[in-house]
Amino acid sequence: MAIATIAIIEDEQSLVEALEYNLQRAGYRTIAARDGYAGLEMVRRERPDLLILDLMLPGIDGLEICRQLRKDMHLPILILTARDEEVDKILGLELGADDYLTKPFSMRELIARVHALLRRAGLSLPTSAAGGVGPAQILQSGDLTIDLTRREVLRGDTPLPLKPKEYDLLLYFFRHKGQALSREQILEQVWGWDYVGGSRTVDVHVRWLRRKIEPDPSHPTRIITLRGTGYRFEG
Repeated sequence: MAIATIAIIEDEQSLVEALEYNLQRAGYRTIAARDGYAGLEMVRRERPDLLILDLMLPGIDGLEICRQLRKDMHLPILILTARDEEVDKILGLELGADDYLTKPFSMRELIARVHALLRRAGLSLPTSAAGGVGPAQILQSGDLTIDLTRREVLRGDTPLPLKPKEYDLLLYFFRHKGQALSREQILEQVWGWDYVGGSRTVDVHVRWLRRKIEPDPSHPTRIITLRGTGYRFEG
């Protein structure tokens, strides 16, 4: 089954990262642009299966993008609006958008809207969304193995009993190995753009995770603390 491609045109970088992380975790491929002109060119070139479109963009705005795309394309469009853009919501729908979400929104709700729009367009959902079983997807770093299909982590041959957020955090570290990651960045990407808790949550989960993956949790060699910044995963 082909993986559906979701295009994102949004100028807020932290939101783009959160959208890409959550959509990829749901089984989709993502492409993104941060201004109207680049986004319009990207959609025409890549021909994605669905577009998530912010209305307020540099270059040309989301309403004009809707207007231009509807001349020659029929992909589902989900627009993102601020609370005070009621008129723009109506105009967006009149210009051909299929649905809208008001900021701030739950990532869970956004994924549900994406699923619904793809179903309506007659496109297949990824295995994780449809509830089926697909081929195993394996990530490995040293003696750690993540089975994405089973949501299972092994250290050597031993399964690790990770809580759901510990698993999500480790997966995020795997996908950003060697990168300096701030606590705020980790919080947005793993807990979601709409999470209201503090960055202390990250420290607590890192401590729990270290107990399960580090040879010596008191002297970690896999998840390195970056003083004043956050963490770096060395694998």
